[in-house]
Parts: sequence; structure tokens; C-alpha cells
Amino acid sequence: MVKPFVPQLVYVEPGALEYPLGKQLMAKFEDMGIEIRQTTSHNQIRNLPGDNDFQRYRMAKSTLVVGVRKTLKFDTSKPSAEYAIPFVTGCMGHCHYCYLQTTMGSKPYIRTYVNLEDIFEAAENYMKERAPEPTRFEASCTSDIVGVDHLTHTLKKAIEFFGESEYGKLRFVTKFAHVDHLLDAKHNGRTRFRFSINDDYIIKNFEPGTSRLPERIEAAKKIAGADYPLGFIIAPIYLHEGWKEGYKEMLEKLEAELPDKAKKDLTFEMIQHRFTKPAKNVIQKNYPMTKLELDESKRKWKWGRYGIGKYVYTNEEQEDIKDTLGSYINTYFPEAKIEYFT
Repeated sequence: MVKPFVPQLVYVEPGALEYPLGKQLMAKFEDMGIEIRQTTSHNQIRNLPGDNDFQRYRMAKSTLVVGVRKTLKFDTSKPSAEYAIPFVTGCMGHCHYCYLQTTMGSKPYIRTYVNLEDIFEAAENYMKERAPEPTRFEASCTSDIVGVDHLTHTLKKAIEFFGESEYGKLRFVTKFAHVDHLLDAKHNGRTRFRFSINDDYIIKNFEPGTSRLPERIEAAKKIAGADYPLGFIIAPIYLHEGWKEGYKEMLEKLEAELPDKAKKDLTFEMIQHRFTKPAKNVIQKNYPMTKLELDESKRKWKWGRYGIGKYVYTNEEQEDIKDTLGSYINTYFPEAKIEYFT
């Protein structure tokens, strides 16, 4: 069982103490006896303990920075939402394949932002621009927010903010099972709570530091019991020996455990494993013993957004993934919606 995240080291930006949440977190971490350091900016964390890059990277992943989000222009999001909403950046998980390793670059520490009213106000403006169309906000483009929310309750406040909104909807995805504090949030059905799931081989070999599949399914049952709309992201879909059996078992377990009412309005998103040249270099530096298959010659080259190319599975493999997992989902969850495969 993965324990809830507790940072080994906390940095606080001076401006964060001008906000109620900043003061609360400072008091909480002092009470917990965690070392607290000052930093001029959440983008400028220097002198992290460690004798080499390997040690400093691991220290950064257990360092929390309490800061103020100054950029309130939201990025347009992935296929799942109109905008990314920035509450947290970085993650305490150690998933070998994660794209955050390259996007975070030299800043793999976790940043949580305390100026929630500013962020909510910006969200309100985006909603007004699109009204009466609904606007979906994705809260996990740059983090796994559930992994840190038992400390901050930022996500809980966001769920309740969107619960009261007329046109806003919130979405996020997690690999963590620490959801108990979110069960009584007044979500009014406006937040879709998604869990990232994978077969045992992938979780065991490539997702250290995250909750195991039975824990995630148990948490999904609690979330269904609290009447949240529920979804699952199968990602990354990774071809390994026995993958068809592995994914079948995963979906069988899910079907056996989920209550019937949760199966009515269920969504699935499917994302194949991909990597870029820079990502491969970073992964091999951060996880030198990884078993992750990163052989470009076995993949198809695909131009991505922003002109960055990536290596994906061949067309035949993609068809096989789509047909195989699609048929499993249709068999076990006939009322579910597959939102996309990418």
C-alpha cells in the first residue's frame, strides 16, 4: 500500500504567505516537523540536497514548493477538455515513461499554488467567453493533483467551485487512491473523476511510487459511491509479452468490482505509449535500469503538435490495440463511452 505523500523538504515563496492557504500550509508543515526553506520564486529552487543528478532528482520528487501562480492564461488542453487549469505542477510518482520528465526538465519538484481566488476568477472569465457552451477544465495536465491534495485540499475547493458554476466542468486523472477527503465534496455531478489504470506488468515495472491497481479500483468504488461521474484512462497502452491477456484481466477485475450504477455513465480514454528523442535521453538518465522498450527502429515516426516528432506504434499495432481493447470494453462495459484513442 502506497502511503499518502509527505514531502521531505518544503520551500515557500514569500508572496505565498499573503494568502490564507499559504499561511495554513506553512503552519501545517511546521507542526509536522518538516524542514522549511525560503525561495525567491517557485521557478528558482537551487541547492537541493544530493551528491549527483540521480540523488537530486529523487530529492526533488519529494520536495514541495508553496508558490503563487502568476501566469493565469490557461493552456488549451488535451482531447479531454477546452483548458488546462493550473493548481499543481509536478508529481511525486516515479512513472518511467512520464512526459513530465521532459516538460518539467530541470524542475521536477512539486509546486502547489495558493492564489486560488485568482485561478478561479480566470476560470470564470474563460467560462463567460464560451457561455452558454459548457467549458471543461483539466486539472491534471502537469501533475497528479490527487497525490498532494490530502495536504492542500485545493482540488476539493475546485470541485466545489465548479459544482456551483453554471457552465464549468472539472476533470482530472489520478494514479493515487487517497480520495477519502473528497467524498463529501459538493460536486453536483460537474466533476468527472478519472483513474489511470494499467495491467499488472506495467504498474509493477514502470509505475513505482503510485497506488497499485486493486487500490485504484477500491478508490474508484468509493468515488462511484459518492455519485461522481467516473472515467478511466488506459495509459500508456504498452505492448509486452502477454499484453492482451494482461489488459483483459485488468478490465475483468474492474468489471467485477465496480457497482452497477457506476457502469451507466462511464468513460474510457485510450493512449498508446509514445516517446520523443529528448524523452528517451531523460528517461535513461533518471531510470538507468528501466525495462522500458525505447527502440526507435520498432516504431513509427509521427509529427506531433508544436513540430515535435514522436515515436508511436506501427499502424498495424495501433489497429490491434484499438480492436482488442475496444472489444474488451464493449464486452465488459457495454454502456460505457470510449472518448478517444490516440
